[in-house]
Amino acid sequence: MKMRETLLAICWLVAATGVSAQAQVSDGVVKIGVLNDQSGPYVDLAGPGSVLATKMAAEDFGGNVNGAKIEVVVADHQNKPDVGSAIVRRWLDEQQVDAVIDVPTSSVAMAVQELTRQKQRVFLISGAASETLSGKACSPFSIQTSDDTYALTVGTTKAVVESGGDSWFFLTADYVFGHLIEAQSRKLIESMGGKVLGSVRHPQNTADFASFILLAKQSGAKVLGLANAGNDTINSIRQAGEFGLVAAGQKMAGLILFSSDIKALGLNAAQGLMLTESFYWDMNDQTRDFSLRFQKRFGGKMPTREQATAYATALHYLKAIKATGTDKADVVVKAMKETPMEFFGSTGKIRADGRFIHDLMLYQVKSPAESKGEWDLYKPLRLIKGEDAFVPLDKSECPLLKP
Repeated sequence: MKMRETLLAICWLVAATGVSAQAQVSDGVVKIGVLNDQSGPYVDLAGPGSVLATKMAAEDFGGNVNGAKIEVVVADHQNKPDVGSAIVRRWLDEQQVDAVIDVPTSSVAMAVQELTRQKQRVFLISGAASETLSGKACSPFSIQTSDDTYALTVGTTKAVVESGGDSWFFLTADYVFGHLIEAQSRKLIESMGGKVLGSVRHPQNTADFASFILLAKQSGAKVLGLANAGNDTINSIRQAGEFGLVAAGQKMAGLILFSSDIKALGLNAAQGLMLTESFYWDMNDQTRDFSLRFQKRFGGKMPTREQATAYATALHYLKAIKATGTDKADVVVKAMKETPMEFFGSTGKIRADGRFIHDLMLYQVKSPAESKGEWDLYKPLRLIKGEDAFVPLDKSECPLLKP
């Protein structure tokens, strides 16, 4: 452990080399804006929990960086790109926010990406899962640390097909994330000899999935692929159970699942589901330490991977400011890319396209009989190495990679 810490310290020192002695934090404050869903379908997987995680990172850093106070501001984007854009524009133009973090809902994140590119401010994408954000829409001022659609497909979709689920019907959220993870899953399923029998799209925050689930049942597909997230996934699984899909022999595959989803569903309903995670509270000593501290301050709830990723990402950002002596976006992002990022007991590399490469784990939800406690939710199935989980660099569509 000490050897790794020493090497990381050397990396930060190297990253800081060549920075002007006059470099400093603008306006004497490092201000981080947490933008996410505070009231809708993604409130439990991100929401106030991501705010707490970001504040914990600031506190663990001592509350200041190079003498500049760290402030965390918060807003609800309501899963609407126009609302999110208006908030971020105000933050950047009037409130001197240095970095925007989290931003689940890829359509909002795409809008924020363009604004932060124009304004040359840092965008820490710890929430949005669209692979496009570090692909064809990449920005020199952005880092994507969230588990993206490509990685989730490599993990969950592949595992379900390997277990015999070779015919699918998709229930897809009608926005960027849903479209992309369905398309990537289709491509993988067909490459493995499977087939897609149909799909249907639904608006975000849908309450009644009855008509969609009946279509899935009538399709005869072995698997209902849920290309949605948060409360939409929870409601899909509950209503599919009510309509007897599982009893009739159809499997369900949640393509992006969080521990908050499993807790809301309960193990009786969720048992047997496979999911891909980069963070689980009981993964190792470091995840347990952070999670227990978080739990004490968050009403007894354990952090989701998105909330934990916000913490690790914010820490890496603050370390880059400390090392370089400035909050200038291009300098800070360069240092973040040049230095390995610590992630709860492991380290990963941020590539030139802004994609954080790290290991993932394929899990299966435990049965009630297997669970030993309230938050004992998963059993590990296999490790997915980072180099296998994400889009290979030579296949990335990020324009930053072009000579």
